[in-house]
Amino acid sequence: MENLVSVIIPNRNGGTTIGKCLEAALASRHDNFEVIVADDDSQDNSITAIMRYPCKLVRLSKHGGAALARNMGAQHGRGAILFFTDADCLLQDDTLALAVKTLAAEGPGTIVGGTYTVAPYDRRFCSRFQSVFINYFETRHAPAADYIATHALAMDADTFRRHRGFAEGPLPIMEDVEFSHRLRRAGCRLVMNPAIQVQHIFDYSLFRSLRNAFVKSTYWTCYAIGNRDLLADSGTASVELKVNVCAYVFNGLLLPGYFLSGKPALLALMSLALAFNLFKSRGLLLAFHRAEGSGFAVMATLYYLLLYPVAVAAGAVAGLTLHFRNLGPFSGKH
Repeated sequence: MENLVSVIIPNRNGGTTIGKCLEAALASRHDNFEVIVADDDSQDNSITAIMRYPCKLVRLSKHGGAALARNMGAQHGRGAILFFTDADCLLQDDTLALAVKTLAAEGPGTIVGGTYTVAPYDRRFCSRFQSVFINYFETRHAPAADYIATHALAMDADTFRRHRGFAEGPLPIMEDVEFSHRLRRAGCRLVMNPAIQVQHIFDYSLFRSLRNAFVKSTYWTCYAIGNRDLLADSGTASVELKVNVCAYVFNGLLLPGYFLSGKPALLALMSLALAFNLFKSRGLLLAFHRAEGSGFAVMATLYYLLLYPVAVAAGAVAGLTLHFRNLGPFSGKH
């Protein structure tokens, strides 16, 4: 019989997506799995939605965050393998089978990761941008990875428990990065298999997309300063994105001077910065084109160059402030 896989899904007020998530998980072609939802004291209709499905429900008595919910879900798992995903992610029918196969091939002490499908569940422009963006940056160095994200993370249950699970610390959304780095320092291997995919339900308006970029940049910056890897090429916190933000800020500082002085040298410097940025980001821009053609690629490129770096730069400033205000390095509880 195939190894029992415990699918762990943290949920916090995910009533609009958790039903779709469970339907997809329960449709897996893997023959031996259980689904555990760890509900983080939801205040919406999540519990009613979850109870419609044949899964195990673990209820937290008060809001404790996604890391705690994942750890609680894992405690109730019976499987030799744990597979973590999110309440707004839809497993493909072969996701678990591919994760189990990859784990078996890579051996013990390995954390196996997957990514988002290129096409998201919804068709809003910012959702499509985000899905291509994450798929590209998470997989471009595969099978190598700097971290494994919890939207598709598989590992041996004994290894998870031996390392005391996710840090229940002060930086939300960073627990998978901290977990990956901590286990890699302990000798575990991180393996990215781009074929292991989940489809994300973003439903991103322009505002929600920019807010997401701001929040992620805030906590990434704060964590990276404490971890002393601010300039690292780390998944979606890529060198390309950092160059994009620096080029935007550089040109933004030169632009008023050019308009006031009209000096061609300033225009030349701005043009060089833009050209270098486009060259550095060419892989992502080609990924936009492969995903949905020229029209989408043009719009996604303009968004990436002109609006997205504003939110990321603002988040970086907020992260610096958060770090030096006294939060400091990630120091979670286990």
